[in-house]
Amino acid sequence: QVQLVESGGGLVQAGGSLRLSCAASGRTVSNYVLGWFRQAPGKEREFVGFINWSSGRTYYADSVKGRFAISRDNAKNTVYLQMNSLKPEDTAVYYCAAGISGMSGSYTSRYRYNYWGQGTQVTVSS
Repeated sequence: QVQLVESGGGLVQAGGSLRLSCAASGRTVSNYVLGWFRQAPGKEREFVGFINWSSGRTYYADSVKGRFAISRDNAKNTVYLQMNSLKPEDTAVYYCAAGISGMSGSYTSRYRYNYWGQGTQVTVSS
């Protein structure tokens, strides 16, 4: 089992920045891919980006590429989502998820992930 706890959400004006954290506990996450997803009211949960914990490789959705960045802190077993140049359309509940690495299929799909955090609300005002 992997437990994930997100934090860092809040209200920010358009153009501002926020950093979300996802603290992992339980099993070691060195063999996992840690992904970020978001879900706005009335919409499907959508992929934001992921990081392969062991390699550090990252990948982002086109909608956030160049504005968001994912990093990890091995010592703290924590993944971060740095969000810059925020737009009102970034408003959503943001979720952290963990999926075992090396599996077939794309890690842009929510179905690749076995464990999810409870989510943290991000609201961007115009």
